[in-house]
Amino acid sequence: MSRYRGPRLRVVRRLGTLPGLTRKDPKRSYPPGEHGQGRRKRSEYAIRLEEKQKLRFNYGITEKQLLRYVKRARRLQGSTGQVLLQLLEMRLDNTVFRLGMAPTIPAARQLVNHGHITVNGRVVNIASYNCRSGDVIEVRNREKSRELVKQNLDSPGLANIPSHLKLDKDKMQGEVTGIIDREWVALQINELLVIEYYSRQA
Repeated sequence: MSRYRGPRLRVVRRLGTLPGLTRKDPKRSYPPGEHGQGRRKRSEYAIRLEEKQKLRFNYGITEKQLLRYVKRARRLQGSTGQVLLQLLEMRLDNTVFRLGMAPTIPAARQLVNHGHITVNGRVVNIASYNCRSGDVIEVRNREKSRELVKQNLDSPGLANIPSHLKLDKDKMQGEVTGIIDREWVALQINELLVIEYYSRQA
């Protein structure tokens, strides 16, 4: 399944607030579609599926990519759900977004893909690059790159920068100082239900 490129507010109406996907709020509070306002009792499967979809749409990844992250999280030490969130949060596109250099994760991915971002002095144009402690993320020293990011830093998508990141606004430079803590994950999600969803698919 390819990456979603359709109407973002439609997804937000169905799944709830997704800070990484869009900054806009839907005008209607009920889900989209003909039966959106109907009261429905959701099955356990539907609830797990919804939590999984929140992750997919918020971080802008495909089903295949998410499955790979789940498998990787299972191999690492610690709570699988928490490790999964940490892996997704440490992606380069998400880190650029959390530093306030882009208003949304899709916008951050575009910055990365178009070569506006450097990691440790080298241009990295792979959005899924896994940031590590000590990595220095900087806007390229080009007028176009800096103009794009300057506007975003003045009105970031999320107000607070997580504790594992440091930002020097004047230099347009950020540093990863550790791994994100669970309480700093902006998305409202029950990650255990996502792990349960995949364990039942296997």
